[in-house]
Amino acid sequence: MAAPKRGRSASAQSKPGRSLALILIAIVALTGGMFASGHTTPRLGIDLAGGTSITLKAKADQGSAINKANMDTAVDIMNRRVNGLGVSEAEVQTQGTDNIIVNIPKGTNSAEAQQQVGTTAKLYFRPVLASEPSGAAAQSPSPSASSSGGSSPKPGASPSGSSSPQQATSGSASPTGTATSQGRAVTDALKAGSTPSPSGSASGSAKPSATPSAPSSGKPSGDTALQARYAALNCAKPADRANAGKNARPGQPTVACGENDGAWFKYLLGPAAVDGTEVKKAQAVFDTQGAAGWQVQMTFTSGGGKKFADITGELAKNQTPQNEFGIVLDGEVVSSPFVHGAITGGQAEISGSFKQEEAQNLANMLSYGALPLSFREESVTTVTAALGGEQLRAGLLAGAIGLALVVIYLVVYYRGLSLVAMASLVVSAILTYLIMTLLGPAIGFALNLPAVCGAIVAIGITADSFIVYFERIRDEIREGRSLRPAVERAWPRARRTILVSDFVSFLAAAVLFIVTVGKVQGFAFTLGLTTLLDVVVVFLFTKPLMTLLARRKFFADGHKWSGLDPKGLGAKPPLRRTRRSAGPAGPADPKEA
Repeated sequence: MAAPKRGRSASAQSKPGRSLALILIAIVALTGGMFASGHTTPRLGIDLAGGTSITLKAKADQGSAINKANMDTAVDIMNRRVNGLGVSEAEVQTQGTDNIIVNIPKGTNSAEAQQQVGTTAKLYFRPVLASEPSGAAAQSPSPSASSSGGSSPKPGASPSGSSSPQQATSGSASPTGTATSQGRAVTDALKAGSTPSPSGSASGSAKPSATPSAPSSGKPSGDTALQARYAALNCAKPADRANAGKNARPGQPTVACGENDGAWFKYLLGPAAVDGTEVKKAQAVFDTQGAAGWQVQMTFTSGGGKKFADITGELAKNQTPQNEFGIVLDGEVVSSPFVHGAITGGQAEISGSFKQEEAQNLANMLSYGALPLSFREESVTTVTAALGGEQLRAGLLAGAIGLALVVIYLVVYYRGLSLVAMASLVVSAILTYLIMTLLGPAIGFALNLPAVCGAIVAIGITADSFIVYFERIRDEIREGRSLRPAVERAWPRARRTILVSDFVSFLAAAVLFIVTVGKVQGFAFTLGLTTLLDVVVVFLFTKPLMTLLARRKFFADGHKWSGLDPKGLGAKPPLRRTRRSAGPAGPADPKEA
């Protein structure tokens, strides 16, 4: 039974080229991905590449006070927005009692980052009472309103219910297709929370009017002021856009602006029907089945799903634009889709002309929630990398000295085996560089000084794995075995030791990553990554390469410069039995008889 087992083992070990080919394919694939991504160097952190420092000053919001709890909550939300995986090296910290400092590394879109950290992300779903082009767009002719569709807004929205896809339109109604108020007024019924019927014509081709008409009687003075604001609103002006929905309460009607393909539109909106806090989950996905492109899929809570079904059911009874609801994010209408019926199931999609980054940013803000306070941008300054560059040069010099000492030790003590160790270190360095480069655009990973330290520490971890294996091989040779069986017998014992050692290192890195924040996470992430790569390199490169070299005469015969010389290792001579003569026992010399 033992002989067949040895045969299978020898057969398995006779093809180490497969493992070497596999790691070569991985390197080629990662290199191709790196060039395809357009990034050929790792993304650097703010201490190495410089960046932008933003100072935000808190201001009390309605019902929210500036205190330590709210400031800490704001820091946590901002940090998750710009540094969701903890490795992009964006820093968010408080300064004093009402300031927050945000440091964003170079290579990050600072404009988008500023929007993410300072945006309160207050989302409301409000029924549309009226909408029309504003500013320069108002001078161009608008097509008649139609409940059957229109050009897609930017970004458009297409809610989708799980029960009946027909309840959602395939294309959202364009604001240019709803350039009519159709006599809609801010009624007392809407203020009470219901959706009134439109007072205009039921036809989708009603003539547009400039402003909402007043009801015949009983119109409160607040409606007059709101209609005046709507009539005077010019969304082409940044100042008007900023103040359009300022201090608007969720339970009251308001005005807002929205953009569509570079043109601005103004909206008259009813009280909020669904609050953004009732969005349970939001994620950016790409529509592979249709032409919708990037979308933001939202899942509501049970209560939010019921409210959403109620409001869409009420809106479906009306004509355009009263069958639309505005998705209002921080006072701006990001889309105004129309509905034909109640959308149940607690799910909806925001779709249209989204780019991937835009969809991800919106989903990011919605997922991580609203800030408890509003913030005013105090200053934006550029940070240079002069100090970090000096520290990096010093760190790289220290790393080079340490690597040189490791190489000298390997050459002196292991001689020919040092070639295996150095080749393995080179492969590990290539894999580390490629993966770090790809992680920059993929998850926002940025290489900072602590991360560089983690990579330097990993040199010792990787070299330690080689030393464990080499010593196991030498132990087998000392027991009197030849090189080829020594290589195979030493591997199971060395493999167990290497896995245990790397598991402990990875566990320490994982704990450090979880319990720390800021730059220390970069150190822990790099240490964990290089520890995993050590396992890959030892299994797929070092061991197969050693198997191949054991077949070469230089190593197999135990040359004194191979590092595996049996005499130099103090090997025991192989145990051999002396053969006795087959004839009768007797003295060898007749004289002794």
